[in-house]
Amino acid sequence: MIAAHRHIDSYKALLARVDRARVETDRLFDLVRPDSLYDRPIPERHRIVFYIGHLEAFDWNLLRPAASNLPPFDADLDRLFAFGIDPVDGGLPTDQPSDWPSLDQVRLYSARTREAVDAILDEGGVSEVLLNTAIEHRLMHAETLAYMLHQLPLEKKIPQPQVDVPERGQTVPEVVEIPEGSVTLGLSRNDATFGWDNEYDAHTVNVPAFTIDRYKVTNGQYLEFVRAGGYQDRSLWKAEDWNWKTAHNISHPVFWKRAGEAWHLRTMFDEIPLPASWPVYVSQGEASAYACWSGKRLPTEAEWQRAAEGIPRESKLGPEHGYFDFARWDPAPVNAFPRASSTFGVDGLLANGWEWTASPFEPFSGFKAFPFYEGYSANFFDGKHYVMKGGSTRTDRSMLRPSFRNWFQPHYQYVYAGFRCAGK
Repeated sequence: MIAAHRHIDSYKALLARVDRARVETDRLFDLVRPDSLYDRPIPERHRIVFYIGHLEAFDWNLLRPAASNLPPFDADLDRLFAFGIDPVDGGLPTDQPSDWPSLDQVRLYSARTREAVDAILDEGGVSEVLLNTAIEHRLMHAETLAYMLHQLPLEKKIPQPQVDVPERGQTVPEVVEIPEGSVTLGLSRNDATFGWDNEYDAHTVNVPAFTIDRYKVTNGQYLEFVRAGGYQDRSLWKAEDWNWKTAHNISHPVFWKRAGEAWHLRTMFDEIPLPASWPVYVSQGEASAYACWSGKRLPTEAEWQRAAEGIPRESKLGPEHGYFDFARWDPAPVNAFPRASSTFGVDGLLANGWEWTASPFEPFSGFKAFPFYEGYSANFFDGKHYVMKGGSTRTDRSMLRPSFRNWFQPHYQYVYAGFRCAGK
């Protein structure tokens, strides 16, 4: 009987998380002015209207098999809104707004689908693994939608308030010595914590001694690289990164905007003088070039995890450890939260921007794709994506677990991702 009550309580807690995740995504669509919902803020991504349908379609397509008597009520829209895009071949979507259903049709589909999903959830027959998958999928989109809407022109958004950031004085770059030692990557299959298929199986890796920056690289540091001609020095760039940069005329971070002789930063709802103490957000290719210019390199996934040893995690996290759980739209100074430092004194590893690593996104030994979502990870084990660790201000605390692995193409500039450099 006690076990049954625990199961019921756990299920209710997951349903509450479904509701909270829906609130986060609903409020993102509400901040876009209605006449801009068919815009495409990022060339590589779908139009905003797709995601209004996609979030509900994903839950429906995932959970409908749990209620075998429920037929699809619009199979065409189920397919249309089933999957996003990840164009690694350089091709960009060319659809026009007229190719999409009307906003009324999309909203009606979303409302009917959410109602159908609620009926399935009320029956109580959905496994916790499927529920966690639906929840974290939506929470991931709450973050990806935020950085996508970040690129939407300011006049097309309804400004929202955000908390002020603490100021702790100028950041002095420091290097931390990390001694040789072992680190556990991944999640044990016996662990009660939910994990995605790429997080399994847990294994121990020995990491030789190395050095790593105490703080993320700031806008101010990266500005030195820009002013030193880093974007024009071919010797700093890997061939594929140089070719990408040249083909797309990339000369600075995508969040930056030149303002006469100075630089401004495009925040979510404003344009401000470049905050030198905030972390710079760049692609992995840009991060690698900066690391080379500084005489260093990007850390591996194992090195990053080793450097992060001892930082607070998930349930133990509070506001004194940083902005996460959608607490702020824009980042904070890299030294804003010293209480979140690791055992070795490495700062700012949990939020304030994901961190690029040098590790290609690859399966761990014993990898098994989720049978209900076979392509989630496996489709990206192609050598064209790199692991990111940490989290941003728009990351839910559930994905701050040590085993969580994020990944993107090396030439994707738009994600809330910065980096720190390693040596030795």
